[in-house]
Amino acid sequence: MKAMIFAAGLGTRLKPITDSIPKALVPIAGKTLLEHIILKLKKEGFDDIIINIHHFGEQIIDFLKTNNNFGISITISDEREILLETGGGIKKAEWFFQDEPFLIHNVDILSNTNLRDIYNFHIQANAAATLLVSQRETSRYLLFDENSNLKAWMNKQTKEVKTPFKNISLETLSPLAFSGIHVFSPKLFPYMDSFGDKFSVIDFYLSVCEYSTIKAFIPLNLKMIDVGKLNSLQDAEDLIKGTHICV
Repeated sequence: MKAMIFAAGLGTRLKPITDSIPKALVPIAGKTLLEHIILKLKKEGFDDIIINIHHFGEQIIDFLKTNNNFGISITISDEREILLETGGGIKKAEWFFQDEPFLIHNVDILSNTNLRDIYNFHIQANAAATLLVSQRETSRYLLFDENSNLKAWMNKQTKEVKTPFKNISLETLSPLAFSGIHVFSPKLFPYMDSFGDKFSVIDFYLSVCEYSTIKAFIPLNLKMIDVGKLNSLQDAEDLIKGTHICV
């Protein structure tokens, strides 16, 4: 099965560490973030992976070569000239994917999620995309209806709302936090033609959810951490050592 790892981010919240290395190569419990994600994907049957790179991208290329791509097929999507954001990154890598849905995983998300579960759920639901979400506290929420279909986005602090639906009642929707793990069906690619080269995948999902099924997947007993800030590094290490969430 195919997957994509988002590893092109600047890692600004992890400065000064990321002044000299990419976020993907930040070490956690004896392994880099990238290694944790690659080994987790490999263990769960995703053995054909594309990784986008930008910030210190050559270090990621060298790291993969040194480790013989961890025994699986790994392709690089080179964004070193311009960072394309999440939606643009998927669009640039369209050539890599064929007719089968593929999994997308942020390099800075560590979790105990069984990735095959969300993939199988996506297939059974015949969804256009399936987003792993949870009920954790955050400032920005995706809003889903009673059938777990995406309807809107809301910034809790500013009260900004994005939705393609008119006269929608936000009170009837469930606010859930996106985890940075999702499954994407290639049938969505034609809808990206109207977007430029650089755009957010969340904005894309919000633009197509009016006529495409974008599902929520809420795993049981989810443990996860977004390794996005310096104060999250120790928590991430404790989580890995305490729960063996990654290989």
